[in-house]
Amino acid sequence: MKNQLALALSLFVLLMVACKPEAPKESAAAAKSADTTAVTPPPAEFADQKYAETMRSMYAAFSKGDVVAYVNYFSENAVYAWNYGDSLAGKAAISEYWTKRRTEIIDSVTFNNQIFLPVKVNKPQSVEAPGIWVLAWYQVMAKYKTTGKKMTQWMHADAHFDANGKIDRLIQYTDRTLIDAALKK
Repeated sequence: MKNQLALALSLFVLLMVACKPEAPKESAAAAKSADTTAVTPPPAEFADQKYAETMRSMYAAFSKGDVVAYVNYFSENAVYAWNYGDSLAGKAAISEYWTKRRTEIIDSVTFNNQIFLPVKVNKPQSVEAPGIWVLAWYQVMAKYKTTGKKMTQWMHADAHFDANGKIDRLIQYTDRTLIDAALKK
């Protein structure tokens, strides 16, 4: 009798589970509406690798001594800043500075072990501008004409791109004391 009662109860539970009504299905219009609901973008996300390739090409031009090609990557109103407080404002000033440096002071320069991380800032967290940034790390090896000395150091740069794909702000983090030591006679 107990076995029959247990069997009957089991069948009853199985029947209830099998006959459970389905949840109402969404209408086609509701499903379409759900697909087009705006998703809030994250504060930052990876950006297109083309910006990393732009930086790689820019540094390659500078290594070859082609300052015209190097400066062509900058917008007309670009700002080039260093972590120690100096800066250049405008493409013309950037061109003048690096042309003089590359022709009169720097004999050769290479950028090794390059890492480029393109990032799209959707919601600035502090003072950075929204848009495309490339964070760059590389080892610089330079030889100076004025002293014949060499300098090697790791550098970091942050480059912001405008809507036309030109760099409108570049911040370079460098140890100026290593450069000054290599330029000291």
